[in-house]
Amino acid sequence: MAVSGSSARSTLIVQLSPTRNAKLSFTVQLILTLFWLAWAVMLLFSADRTYEQSYLYYAFFGLAVIFFFYVILQNTSIFGVQSYIEVTPEYIVQKFGVFRTKHIILIPDIAAVHITPLALRVTLKDGEQVYLDLKQVRKKRDLNRIKHTIRDLSEVHQFELTDNVGNNA
Repeated sequence: MAVSGSSARSTLIVQLSPTRNAKLSFTVQLILTLFWLAWAVMLLFSADRTYEQSYLYYAFFGLAVIFFFYVILQNTSIFGVQSYIEVTPEYIVQKFGVFRTKHIILIPDIAAVHITPLALRVTLKDGEQVYLDLKQVRKKRDLNRIKHTIRDLSEVHQFELTDNVGNNA
């Protein structure tokens, strides 16, 4: 059963795609990591067992495995959504990945929001400006939902809203 109106779920969570702003795409990162793993395995199995410093091969292999899991965690949702924007009636949260901090903006602290096609510029009551990059939003529908929710919040909480996009959400 669909819920609508004021009883609708008040939290909007939109998944981000971290690879859209990465210097190397996910595919390149994955290929390089798999090459690193293959090289480490080759070193382990071809190493002379009498060699005193073979522990370095194990360390090299361990680092390759750790980096492999890091790449998977940052770029896929296998272990749950790690990069997201969450908009609620009380706050806006932007998180760019597992090992990065959350950026939390309390709605009552907002003085103004400027909406552009791929960003939100939030001005807080203390004069600080926070830039929320929306380039990583995966779907255009999600991008429009974020902007529409911000427009609704501006009406409820009476903060200034300027919009370069228009109300074509």
